[in-house]
Amino acid sequence: MKLLELHILQSFPVSCLNRDDMNSPKTATFGGVQRARVSSQCWKRQIRLMCSNLYEAAFRGQRSRQFIAEITLRLAKDHGASAEALSLCISHYLGKLDPNNPGKVKTIAYYSPGELDRFASVVCKLKSEEKEKLIAAIGQIDMASLLKDDSADDAEDVEKAEGGVKAKKKGDSGGKMTAKAFGKLVSGIFKPALKKEFKDTPMVKDAADIALFGRMVAADHNLTLEGAAMFSHALSTHKVDNEIDFFTAVDDLNPADDSGSGHMGTTEFNAATYYRYAAVNLSMLADKDHLASMTPEERKEVVSSFIHATLTAVPQARHNGMNAGVRPAYALGLIRENGQPIQLVNAFEKPVRFDKIEKPVRFDKKGSILENSIDQLKDYNKDHKKTWAIISVEEVAMPDVNVTEFIQRLTAHVI
Repeated sequence: MKLLELHILQSFPVSCLNRDDMNSPKTATFGGVQRARVSSQCWKRQIRLMCSNLYEAAFRGQRSRQFIAEITLRLAKDHGASAEALSLCISHYLGKLDPNNPGKVKTIAYYSPGELDRFASVVCKLKSEEKEKLIAAIGQIDMASLLKDDSADDAEDVEKAEGGVKAKKKGDSGGKMTAKAFGKLVSGIFKPALKKEFKDTPMVKDAADIALFGRMVAADHNLTLEGAAMFSHALSTHKVDNEIDFFTAVDDLNPADDSGSGHMGTTEFNAATYYRYAAVNLSMLADKDHLASMTPEERKEVVSSFIHATLTAVPQARHNGMNAGVRPAYALGLIRENGQPIQLVNAFEKPVRFDKIEKPVRFDKKGSILENSIDQLKDYNKDHKKTWAIISVEEVAMPDVNVTEFIQRLTAHVI
C-alpha cells in the first residue's frame, strides 16, 4: 500500500461546525476529558463538493434518490414509451421504488453521469424477452406492497409476472404482483448483467469522487466500492465545554415605547483547535476497480484536488451567523511506500490545558493552544518514527513551504 497522509491542525473561533440531534456541537471524550468533535462524514461532504469545483470533469458523482428520470432520458431514444417502465425496473433494483414519492427511490444512491450511462446501456443490451418481462411486471406491481416487506413465498407470483405478456394477450390481467416477487424478478435479470458491466470494464473517468469516498449498495455488492480515501473524526487537542449564546431579535415595527423583544432564544457553540487526519491509498486509487482508466497525470490532478479541498474545505453549519472560514495553521504531509494508515492523534491524548488561574501550564515559550498543539504534534511524530522505525519517502509541512509546493511534492508520488 502506497499511502499519502495528511495531519492537520486548525483553530476555529466561535462556531458550531457539526450539530447533533439536539442542535448542539458534537463532542467526544478522549484522554478523560470532553473534546469538540466534527464527524468525518460532515467534513467529507464539503471536501467532495470543493473537489467538484476544482476538477469538475472528474468529480461528478451525486448522492441522490432522484435518478429515475435521468435513466429514463437515456433510454428514451431507443425505447420510446417503454423507457420509463424499464427505468423504474432498474431503479427499483438499485434503490427500491418509493410509492410515497413518485420519481424517487427509498435509498439514497451515489452515482456519476457516466455510471448512469452504463446502467442505461445494460438495459439496452438485455434480451427482448427480458425487457418484455420487466415492462409487464411494472403493469402488474401492487404499489401498496412496496410500502412493507413481504415475507411470503412469492415464487408463484414471479411465474405469473414472467408470463405476464402472454397473459395480457389472452385478455387476462395476470393479477397483482407483490413487492417481493417484483424484487426477485428484477434481481434475476439485472444482477448478472450489472456484474458483467462493472466487473469486466474499468471505472468511468467522471467518478473520481466515488473512487475516493467509496460507495455501499445493499442490493448488489458488485456495485459496492471501498473508497481509497480514509478519514478520522476531527477532535480538539484540548478540553472543550460547549457554551450557550442567548439572543434576542428586535421587532422593527414595534412602537417607540415598546422595548420588548420580538423573539428570543439560545444556541450552543464552542471554539477549538482541531487535529484532523485524512489519507489516500494511492495503490488502490490506481487499480482496475478505481481509476485505472485514467492516466497518471489525470490521477495526479485528482489527488491534487483532494489535498487542496481537504486543507481548505470547512463545514457549513451556521456559516452565516458563526462564520468559521479559517485555514489550517499547520499541515504535515507524508508519503510512505508501505504499511498501514497511522494517526498521530495520541499526541493529544494528554490534552493541552490551562490551570485554574488561566495561566498556561506548558506555554513557557509560546502563548497559545494552537502553537503548543503544533509543538506536541511535532514531538510526538519525531518520537513515533524513531520508536517504530517508520520511514517516509516524502515529509513536507506547511507553513515551512507554501501550499503550491506542498501539493506538488506530495502528488509527485502519485502512480
